[in-house]
Amino acid sequence: MRIVIMGQAAFGAEVLETLTDRGEEVVAAWLPQDKPGGKPDPLGVAAYSRKIPVYQPESYKSPDVLREFRALKPDLLIMAFVTGIIPLSLVESPSQGAICYHPSLLPRHRGGSAINWALIMGDKETGLSIFWPDAGIDTGPVLLRKRVPIGPEDTTGSLYFESLFPLGVEAIAESVALIKAGRAPRLVQDEGLATYEPLCNDKVAGIDWERPAEEVHNLIRGCDPQPGAYSYYKGRKVRFYEARRMDADSGARPGEVTAADEVGFTVAARGGAIRIGKVRTEEGKQDAAAFAAKAGLKPGDSFTAA
Repeated sequence: MRIVIMGQAAFGAEVLETLTDRGEEVVAAWLPQDKPGGKPDPLGVAAYSRKIPVYQPESYKSPDVLREFRALKPDLLIMAFVTGIIPLSLVESPSQGAICYHPSLLPRHRGGSAINWALIMGDKETGLSIFWPDAGIDTGPVLLRKRVPIGPEDTTGSLYFESLFPLGVEAIAESVALIKAGRAPRLVQDEGLATYEPLCNDKVAGIDWERPAEEVHNLIRGCDPQPGAYSYYKGRKVRFYEARRMDADSGARPGEVTAADEVGFTVAARGGAIRIGKVRTEEGKQDAAAFAAKAGLKPGDSFTAA
């Protein structure tokens, strides 16, 4: 079966390497154009190392791109970490269609920040879906799902790199085997269970310390490592990482620093507090304790919304 991989980054590269190592015929890799002065994309590097043709079109909407794609005579398109909109004419070109990786249990958490929102919304379980893309955003029928529990200290980074990344690579390989065997299902998504959230960026990453401590904790870990949930100290934006929830209610006002020592610092929220391990400012990322010492942060000081 002639396979085209479309994607980017380490995930796309791992998918290509895994499939070729298992004897699958990968005939091309399609990926975004490299940024001027930036490092080559890992998927492109992996493809070049295995003498697999690489395509990096400026736009996928060009008729010439569609002709190039069809000339490969693909049987299956695998979309492994695709962030752009791919025309349906291209998706429907392979004889067996296309499959796409999405890091949530579809139809829950459609959109480009699925892992972030599973944490922000306090889900106790997430997972991944391999689905057959259609004209909608993450709306096509599902081929398979894999479930992953969310631990109390998980972050977007830990969930992705420790669970959803390796499990996703294996799920794609399993999907290829099902398609080759003619046993790949197409399970229609239940629209009554569907959710769609926007991209997780600074529009949603600002901390409201008046919210319950559990919600603040979920926001911080859902924005870790990107974009970094933030608050302000003396007008300076500070992003928080490696948060630990403290259940004891100190009685301090929301946003008030209740402790600052060699381990980090603690900030009160409603009904509890949050211990911060690392921060990021315009100076870069550093231990919270080092930031507190340099900034003169002490109990009684406050973080604010602006």
